[in-house]
Amino acid sequence: MTKTELRILYKKLRKQLSNADIEEKSLAIANGVLALDLWDKTYFHIFLPIEEQKEVNTEFLLHLLSGKDKEIVVSKSDFSTRKMTHFLLTDNTKIKKNEYNIPEPIDGIEVPSPKIQVVFVPLLAFDLNGNRVGYGKGFYDQFLAECHPDTIKIGLSFFEAEKSIADVFENDVRLDYCITPEKCYPF
Repeated sequence: MTKTELRILYKKLRKQLSNADIEEKSLAIANGVLALDLWDKTYFHIFLPIEEQKEVNTEFLLHLLSGKDKEIVVSKSDFSTRKMTHFLLTDNTKIKKNEYNIPEPIDGIEVPSPKIQVVFVPLLAFDLNGNRVGYGKGFYDQFLAECHPDTIKIGLSFFEAEKSIADVFENDVRLDYCITPEKCYPF
């Protein structure tokens, strides 16, 4: 299937999830992350979910990272440049939803992309080769390209892998892992 076809399909599948499904699956995903060998890292980038899009609830992961004293980084998106600016999430960070309902920090201590060691990546679908389908704006591909080559990229998905995505581009950045409620896919 193409990215466009997968976007349509997985948005539809997500709409069918109840709030209880989202909570249960998000907790299972967080538990799956616990098994990964990445706890020697310090800087973890996490997305704050767009609830209206029924994204993975990363609150469980936030508690996990906080409990392990990790530096948590969240982003603010600039839709005119399609770039993301990254900020340390602290007790003083004020979060506000933008016009697309994306929760974002208003401001804070900026963290450069190369300093981030682990990135949890939102997605709609992914394949057995570590390719992902997002919303199609390219924010994460651009951000991940700015990260250090050793940065660990982890997709979070409610659904299992597709066999392959038909229209992968050369600038698409592949994942290192994808965690679903059922299993961990290493790439």
